[in-house]
Amino acid sequence: MTGPAVQSVTRAVFFDVDFTLIYPGPAFQGGGYRDFCARHGVAVNPDAFDRAVVSASSGLDPRGDVYDYDAQIYIDYTRRIIEGMGGAGPGVEAAARDIYAEWAACHHFAMYDDVPAVLRTLHASGLKIGLISNSHRCLDSFQTHFALEGLFSVAVSSHEHGYLKPHPSIFEAALRAVEAGPAEAVMVGDSLVHDVEGARRLGMRGILVARGGGPIADCPADVTVIRSLHELPALLLPPLT
Repeated sequence: MTGPAVQSVTRAVFFDVDFTLIYPGPAFQGGGYRDFCARHGVAVNPDAFDRAVVSASSGLDPRGDVYDYDAQIYIDYTRRIIEGMGGAGPGVEAAARDIYAEWAACHHFAMYDDVPAVLRTLHASGLKIGLISNSHRCLDSFQTHFALEGLFSVAVSSHEHGYLKPHPSIFEAALRAVEAGPAEAVMVGDSLVHDVEGARRLGMRGILVARGGGPIADCPADVTVIRSLHELPALLLPPLT
């Protein structure tokens, strides 16, 4: 863990979903993209997938002051990945839309090993736990699929809410649902821009989950960084006496 520990009393903790609690399986790796694209007559190089993702990722950054949820943002992002893998032709847009649609299906994803025990520990402590996600995945289905029913007090998706993180209103909606003030709440996620800085601008605390272990670009020194959710209880819960 790096950065300062969480000091004040915490009543609520919110989690991002994708790449914080769950990660994509083979369908959304190089080989999976190749198979999606082949259905639409598009040939791609699966070995170029990782480089294409890095190149396309800036397309998910906030666009000025525009935070409206728009499926086309994610379709365009996926299209850029396909093009970065060498895909071309009229089938690229259709393949991108196909991939976007399937991203909502829970069976394409797996849960990180540290998630269930940590969520149950936090819930048992009396903390209010919530989800704040930019995905269009049904968050009720997410909880059922991964056997997490009963752990969450609120689940807010940008698809239903209408605004994407880091827009303050999506955090405010979650705070209202658990009747907590910004200073009493923590946001945990893998995105410095969307999760951590979005929450911090509202007065919440943000914890960055960086599972890969490598350096983190442009991370402020006062941001708490963890490499596993197993580090969370010590940060959020009062010490045993």
